[in-house]
Amino acid sequence: MNAAPSLPASLAALLPAALHALCHTRRHARGERLFATGARPTHMFHVAEGEVVLERPGPQGASTVLQRARRGFVGEASLQSTRYHCDAQVLADTLVTRVPVAALRQALASDPAFAMRWVAMLNAELRRLRLQCERLSLNRVQDRVLHLLDTEGELGRYPVRAGLKSLAGELGVTHEALYRALAALEHSGRLAREDGALVLVAP
Repeated sequence: MNAAPSLPASLAALLPAALHALCHTRRHARGERLFATGARPTHMFHVAEGEVVLERPGPQGASTVLQRARRGFVGEASLQSTRYHCDAQVLADTLVTRVPVAALRQALASDPAFAMRWVAMLNAELRRLRLQCERLSLNRVQDRVLHLLDTEGELGRYPVRAGLKSLAGELGVTHEALYRALAALEHSGRLAREDGALVLVAP
C-alpha cells in the first residue's frame, strides 16, 4: 500500500502537534480488516475518505452492523477498553490514519484544549447518530434517502463508494426496496445519479 503524503487536514486540526509525527496514514483496500474482536487496542483509526463498517457476528451467523464510518474515528469506545468487541472491515478504498492509543490518552489527560476539541468531536458524532435514528424512524424509503442527502450530503451530493447494497444496510432496508425508491425519485425528477453519487435535484 502507498503511504499518504500527510495527515488529513481535519485530523491535524483536532490533534495536538506533538501527536502528528506519531500517526501513520495510508490507503486500505476493500476487504481489509483494521482490527478484530478480542484484540488489544493499540491504535485509534480515523477515516478521512472511503468507508469502514464495525460488525459483530449475530446469533444466526449473519453479521450485525454496529457503525458505518465515512469520516471521523471508528470504534471510539476502544479508547477506554482493553479489548475490541467487534471487527472493523474496509468496504471501499479508504484513507485511514492510525493514532497510538497510549499517546492519545496521555494528551487528553494533559492538554485541556485538546480534551475540549475531543468532546466537541464526540458531540458532533452524537448529533449525527441522532439524525440517523430520526432517519430510520421514517416509514418511506424515499423519505429516508432524501433525509440522508439533506443531512449528510455535501451541497446535496452524497457519494456511494461502497455500493448501493451497503447504502441499503445503512438505511435499514433491502437493496431491492432501495433500488425501487431511487428509480421513483429519479422518475419524479427529485434525484439524479452522477459519477457514483446520489444528487438532489433542485425544484
